[in-house]
Amino acid sequence: MSCWVTVQDYALRSIGIGERLLPKSDFTLCQQFTLIGSGMFWNIYFGVLALMTGFFFATALAVGKNSSSAWARKPSEWFIFIFRGSPLFIQFFFAYFVFLTLKQSVPLLAPFTAAWLGALVVLFCNTAAYSGEIFYGALLSIPKGDTEAADAYGLSGWARFRRIVFPTMMRLAWPAYTNEAIFLFHATTLVFFSGFPVLRQQGDALYYASYFADKTFNPFIPYPILAFYFIILTLIVVGLFGLVNNRLNRHLPQERRTKMRFRPNIIR
Repeated sequence: MSCWVTVQDYALRSIGIGERLLPKSDFTLCQQFTLIGSGMFWNIYFGVLALMTGFFFATALAVGKNSSSAWARKPSEWFIFIFRGSPLFIQFFFAYFVFLTLKQSVPLLAPFTAAWLGALVVLFCNTAAYSGEIFYGALLSIPKGDTEAADAYGLSGWARFRRIVFPTMMRLAWPAYTNEAIFLFHATTLVFFSGFPVLRQQGDALYYASYFADKTFNPFIPYPILAFYFIILTLIVVGLFGLVNNRLNRHLPQERRTKMRFRPNIIR
């Protein structure tokens, strides 16, 4: 079987398109690159959706935690504390148990027991909590002169937040938020170890890397391939977020612009 035929058969297998049966023997390098790359569709799916939806919730959490009202502040503080204080791996198992229990009394919640939705909810809550704390720190770091200038121009309420507070908060938080985005994509590999089942062996990249490692008894080929794909994904994330960072700082002199620095989280 040529490499091109392998790509045609397995490139979209993780989303249910192409050959259903996995190769059983005589594994080629092309098969491993193709199938592990196919699994990256799910890692990108989890990362992109959790990041996009979590961004808005994180903004709400930051504003709530900074609120003078205890009704808004306390729920935000506890949500951030719980999801930052507990390991993501444990959150997956606890969420699966909760969804599985609720499914028995509310059948409409059945999709939440599958990886494509249940694991996504966990990643959404986790990244929202970490990002909310990042945005809250940036909110506290907004120069007082900026808000005083907004008051002098008669800006208040939503107009003040939209035109002064939010852009400044994003500019200050963006380098740290970039690191959170990178870690989130790396954390999507934990879905493989969680209790959430996948549909018809349509697993993520780690699922296929583990399959080849188990079958060949040689982890030194599939896992470096997996790392290669994530390095490429990290470079893409850094590039895209760097463009946004330049946009946020476009009004500043070159020497005052915030530099993007990648600081990997060794442990969370």
